[in-house]
Amino acid sequence: MSEVVLLRDVHRVYPGQPPVRALAGVGLRIEAGELVGIVGPSGSGKSTLLNVLGTLDRADTGLVRIDGQDVAGRSDRHLSALRAHRIGFVFQQFFLAPGVTALDNVADGLLYTGASLRERRRRAARTLERVGLTDRNHHRPHELSGGQRQRVAVARALVGRPALLLADEPTGALDSTSGAAVIELLHELRGDGTTIVIITHDHHVAADLPRTVHILDGRIESDERTA
Repeated sequence: MSEVVLLRDVHRVYPGQPPVRALAGVGLRIEAGELVGIVGPSGSGKSTLLNVLGTLDRADTGLVRIDGQDVAGRSDRHLSALRAHRIGFVFQQFFLAPGVTALDNVADGLLYTGASLRERRRRAARTLERVGLTDRNHHRPHELSGGQRQRVAVARALVGRPALLLADEPTGALDSTSGAAVIELLHELRGDGTTIVIITHDHHVAADLPRTVHILDGRIESDERTA
C-alpha cells in the first residue's frame, strides 16, 4: 500500500500571550484506502491537524507529505492546485448553493478542472449514484433532508476523485439516524478504496471506525486499530 499522508515531528504554534502550541511533535502515517478518525476535545489540536492535512495551514517545522508531495516551501498557488485536484473536504455545515440542483452543486466541485459543463454534469450524476442519490439529482437543497444534503456534500468532495477525503465533524448537524447513515456511507466509500480522515469529538462515531487517533494538547496520545 502507498502512503497518502505522512507527518513527521510537526509543530504549529500560534502567536499570542502566551503562544498557543496547537501541534507539538505530531507524527502520523495514513495508507491509501484507510478510514481514520482523529478524536479529541475542543482545543486539543484536531482542527489545526485537519488544516495542516488539507494544506489550509502550514506547519512551522516538521515534514508534511500529502499524496507523495512535500508541501513545505510550496507556493500558495501550488497548494491551491493540490487541494483542487487531490483533496476533498466535507464540513459540518453543508455549504450547498441554495436554488441550485444537487447535480449542479456536485458538478461545481469540478469548476477548476477545465472540464466542460456536460462532462461535469456527467461525472456529477455518476457520483450522486455512488452515494445513493440518483433520484435526487434535480432536487434543490431545501427539498432535501439533512442527511441527503450531507450526501450531496460528500459527492461534491468525491467528484474530482481525490486521493484524500477530509470530513470535519460530518455528523455534527445531523440527527442520530441521519448521522449513522453518513458514517455508513463513508465506510462504503472506504471499501471502494477512498482514503478518509474524519475529525470528530463524538466517541460514538469514533468507536465504529477501524482506526482511531486520539489527540490532546497538540500531541497524539494513542493510535488504535480495531480488529
